[in-house]
Amino acid sequence: MQQILWWYWIAFGLALIALELIVPSFTIIWFGLGACCVGLVMLPFAGLPLAGQMLLWAAASTVWTVLWFRWLKPRMADRTKAGMSKDAIIGEIGIVVQAVQPPHVKGRIRFVVPVLGDDEWPCISTEALQPGDEARVVDIDGHVLRVVRK
Repeated sequence: MQQILWWYWIAFGLALIALELIVPSFTIIWFGLGACCVGLVMLPFAGLPLAGQMLLWAAASTVWTVLWFRWLKPRMADRTKAGMSKDAIIGEIGIVVQAVQPPHVKGRIRFVVPVLGDDEWPCISTEALQPGDEARVVDIDGHVLRVVRK
């Protein structure tokens, strides 16, 4: 029986990590990192039996997965600026491009510079606004802006 060498595990791990680029499931990468860990452990312990290698691969892959979901991902979520941010949009001034009729008819407002990734947003107001009116954002409800005449 042919013995599995350390560099086989490294090559297998790198192939799995590369496969993650093709199939972006964000799960294959943890198995690839686990395989790379087995390859690194195999450097000083070349005589590790195949069963031990497989067990180590399963354990390392599990550790990487748990490390990501329990520790790294939650910490990164606190630092991200993606998504809606009231501070980034409240106070912005735009031009009404579709009339707003209170209380339930939404209009649309356009900004010169895109705000939170878009230059045009649905909006509501407590007063009627016509196309061409300037309006200032005072709040945000979901994906709808609350605006007042400037």
